[in-house]
Amino acid sequence: MIRIWRLLSSILLAATIPVAHGETKIRVGHFPNVTHVQALVAHAKSRRGDGWFEKRVGAEVKIEWFVYNAGPSATEAIFANSIDLTYIGPSPAINAYAKSRGEEIRVLSGAVNGGAALVVQPDGHFRAPNDFRGKRIATPQLGNTQDVACRAWLASGGLKITQLGGDAQVLPTQNPDQVTLFKQKRVDAVWTVEPWVSRLELESGGKILVDEHYAITTLLVSSAKFLATQRELAKKFVAAHRALTDWIQQNPEEAQRLVVTELMAETRAKMSDQLIANAWKRIVLTNEIKRDALEKFVTNAKTAGFLRDVPDLGRLLATEPTAP
Repeated sequence: MIRIWRLLSSILLAATIPVAHGETKIRVGHFPNVTHVQALVAHAKSRRGDGWFEKRVGAEVKIEWFVYNAGPSATEAIFANSIDLTYIGPSPAINAYAKSRGEEIRVLSGAVNGGAALVVQPDGHFRAPNDFRGKRIATPQLGNTQDVACRAWLASGGLKITQLGGDAQVLPTQNPDQVTLFKQKRVDAVWTVEPWVSRLELESGGKILVDEHYAITTLLVSSAKFLATQRELAKKFVAAHRALTDWIQQNPEEAQRLVVTELMAETRAKMSDQLIANAWKRIVLTNEIKRDALEKFVTNAKTAGFLRDVPDLGRLLATEPTAP
């Protein structure tokens, strides 16, 4: 009976990987943010038939790209078996890991640090969390990395923050809408990522109060199912991702041009070369992951009220994808 059960489990897991006419598909999620630069560059190359990953994972493998606004949406897609891999922030990754009791979500590689900031109105008098009592702060999505960071930062200053209000109101708002609300002064501040930080700064005179230059912003994660059934393919994808990180570091001008093109395709908004160059200064490309940095996000999520108990992070980290 044990053998039969293992056989059935293997069949069910294998069925989660889309295969059509002898072609294997890898479904990859990312966001239209500069902090997802590896995905933006690769997606742009895929559009023009010069796919970075396609050339490196195998001619029989098709890469399908899916664009989300923020992390919680991407983890929901992982749970629903709609995507296999995604570029994502650490907070939603950890939250999904905890929600699944450690059975889902595996971190395969680092991607980007920095590129996130708290931007305040130029005529405001904000210096510390307590200055935001009664104020409104926009974040990309409830439970995403910047949303959690914002709530934890406010709580660290003694403010009581709830999902619906509290001493300050944190408003989950899609990134493009944040710019409009900020210009209209309907929010006092925005905690977000590039290129939206630079847009708020260059277009609306926003001032940077908190610059998360060294914080983890983006990781490459996998569903546990994909890692279990396509381990060799996962290894090839991670190797290609790491090579792409190196290529971007060596070819920043070409990479920035590709980012401008891809953001236009995804957002229908023209972003200038100057804007992307300004955003570029705040991001740090890296393939490394430090466990103690992830532990900090666990602490922040608990402080913000999003987590209580989290399984040991040992299973979350699969930086060498050899085990599910």
